[in-house]
Amino acid sequence: MKKKSIPTCTNCNIFNCGRLEKKFPDFCLSVKYREDSFRVLKIYQEDKENAKIARAAGEIEGVYYGKLTRVEEIIELFKKIGAKKIGVATCLGLINEAKIFAHILEVKGFEAYSVICKVGAIDKTVINIPPELKLQKDCHESICNPILQAEILNKQGTDYNVIVGLCVGHDSLFTKYSQAPVTTLITKDRVLGHNPAAALYTSNFFYKRLLAKE
Repeated sequence: MKKKSIPTCTNCNIFNCGRLEKKFPDFCLSVKYREDSFRVLKIYQEDKENAKIARAAGEIEGVYYGKLTRVEEIIELFKKIGAKKIGVATCLGLINEAKIFAHILEVKGFEAYSVICKVGAIDKTVINIPPELKLQKDCHESICNPILQAEILNKQGTDYNVIVGLCVGHDSLFTKYSQAPVTTLITKDRVLGHNPAAALYTSNFFYKRLLAKE
């Protein structure tokens, strides 16, 4: 027998948490985790870095909602929090986009330090990826190395790091090992031109396979 799932935010159609104009549903997490909410509030208020980022993000939303591209929003964030040295963790497949972004950062007065995913040039088989799973057979093919990307940017003392198209999972490892805060400029989706939301928008027709039960 399939275990009944616990209702969470995606089961809600009220969203009273946004403006407090309605009544919370019985399962609402804002009610269930009220004490945690007060505890977390102190983090925003008392932790200098967290408070600075949270306020800057809120101010950017309030002033520029629907007006700026994500590139511009990221730049505004850096300006507001006083970030100077920006790490760019890029996929090899999006190196041209990373070059453009790094140039934009430098034009805007920031120092950009980029690290490509293949840094270290370690063959995939060294970490037990089978040779037959290489994209090109019978040759050296380097692993994506997000941990080394993060460590290099840590050594460089970047104020903030930006992900440009790291693979699913590699982005997780980069974020895990990055000492600086991380934001994402591009989320890789090779099939949909790096617009993964398109699969959700078309899930009822073009990508109906996504709703097939397994």
